[in-house]
Amino acid sequence: MKIKKTTKKSAETVVVATKAAPSVAKKTAKPAAKSVTFTVHADAGKAVFVAGEFNNWDATAKKMAYKAKDGIYSATIKLAPGEYQYKFVIDGTWCADPENVNSVANDQGTFNSVVTVK
Repeated sequence: MKIKKTTKKSAETVVVATKAAPSVAKKTAKPAAKSVTFTVHADAGKAVFVAGEFNNWDATAKKMAYKAKDGIYSATIKLAPGEYQYKFVIDGTWCADPENVNSVANDQGTFNSVVTVK
C-alpha cells in the first residue's frame, strides 16, 4: 500500500492506492483419461484396426499390433470416462467384438460393440 501526502494551501489530501486482489479463475478439472486395451483374435498377417466414436469411425486411424505369443491383435487408446461404440476392421471387413456381450443396434442393420470407461 502506498500513501501519498500533498499539501495545498494548508489542506491535506491523502491518496491511498492499494493492490487489487488477483482474480482467481476457477479451473474445471477434466476427468482423467484412462487407457483402454482392445483385443481381437485374428490370423497373423491381417490388417486389423479398431474404429469407433472415439476416432470418428475412421477405419484406418488406429492400427492394432499382432501379439504372436497370444495370437491376438491389440491396441490401447486413452479415453475419457463415458460410453463408446466401436468395431474392429479386419482386412476391410467391419466386425463387432466377439468377446464383448455389450452391443447396440446401428443404422446399418448390424451391431456395434460398447465399452464403458469409468
